[in-house]
Amino acid sequence: MKNIFVPGLTAVQREELQTIAGSDDMRFLSLMDYDSLVNITVVDFEKTLTEAREELDAFDGGVDAIIAHWDFPVSIIAPMLAAERGLPAPSLESLLKCEHKYWSRLEQKQAIPEVVPAFCAFDPFSDDALETISLEYPFWIKPVKAHSSDLGFMITDDEEFWDALQEIRSEIENVGDAFETVLGRVDLPAELSELGGNACIAEQLVSGTQFAPEGSVTGGEFDVHGVFHMRKDENGTSFDRLSYPTADVPAEVQEKAIELSRRFLEHIGFDNGCFNSEFMWDEETGELSLIEFNTRISQSHSEMFLKVDGVSNHQVAVEVALGRKPRMPEGKGEFDVAGQYMIFHDDDAIVTRVPTKEEIRAVQENYPGTVITLEVKEGDRLSELPGQDSYRFRLGKVYLGAGNHQEMDEKFRTVVDALDFSFAAPGDSGTAA
Repeated sequence: MKNIFVPGLTAVQREELQTIAGSDDMRFLSLMDYDSLVNITVVDFEKTLTEAREELDAFDGGVDAIIAHWDFPVSIIAPMLAAERGLPAPSLESLLKCEHKYWSRLEQKQAIPEVVPAFCAFDPFSDDALETISLEYPFWIKPVKAHSSDLGFMITDDEEFWDALQEIRSEIENVGDAFETVLGRVDLPAELSELGGNACIAEQLVSGTQFAPEGSVTGGEFDVHGVFHMRKDENGTSFDRLSYPTADVPAEVQEKAIELSRRFLEHIGFDNGCFNSEFMWDEETGELSLIEFNTRISQSHSEMFLKVDGVSNHQVAVEVALGRKPRMPEGKGEFDVAGQYMIFHDDDAIVTRVPTKEEIRAVQENYPGTVITLEVKEGDRLSELPGQDSYRFRLGKVYLGAGNHQEMDEKFRTVVDALDFSFAAPGDSGTAA
């Protein structure tokens, strides 16, 4: 029996893990809990690392693999703990060359310069921050490390820049201080040594169709097991749907992105780990741009792999963590296409009602294959929840399968209309649906 540790293991993840081949001979164990690792706004890296290490040391049994599905600090802590125990894991330096947004751009510029948008780093606490940015409006600004898309802003003029910087300055150290602690464990190039973990990056705005190859490197062998379409909302600021397999990007463009991913990961020495890379393809110009690399499978993809291929992508994560060559079936699932849809609320509010378990169960029974996960509860103030983006607030997710993408979109609209949320404006005793 293999003991597989998953930091912050959730009930949904456990169900998905049970779908993989050989799961009967595996014991999936949570390392710490979700609230300690993910549902946080301030990260204490050393404290978290110590607690996770002590929990593993106290386990009465062997540790055969450790896999990470969450962003920082889990994305760094899990591979570090695996390496300490002689288990397969990427090196810390190769992880940071993906996770540190500015360092990653510098490495991308060396390995795959043809797809790297213009960028520059800046100190968000400098009174001259705007003068140090060499890009023309519009551009994106974000910390070199943050939770998800938290503290990311599209900037179109000076006023927007200084407004965004005020918010960044108030929150960046929640993650940045911990990230700086990690950076102290490696030798940094000269361009990074004075920036620290609370620096920011400005990046040229790119547009088009966004898509994401997901894969792994095991024993130096590169492989991609799926490509996803990442659809943005009408404002182009938030993803409202992920879908698999993508039908919006030509095969030759997908193949080019996959080859670019291989070149970059080989360049930084990334091995014995999973990844997903995000690209933007401009259909009018044919230009391909790299958005970023993430050093894990995306758990947002897991349910979609299950619906289309018959097994979740945990199959790959577990096999890589065990040092095995990963294998995934193709087209063995119940549906031809699958999607993850976001349930959004546009304004800050207090949540006064969420759908009950019985209501969710009824919707899922009416639409077989539907999975609904809520990310809020009654009493939550949306702007205070961790992991939200800077433009709108995520209430939950809906996973669907269908015969085609149009049918799937129509099914989502019906499902979300059946979910009853209510809200009150902050400081207001009334409610609004």
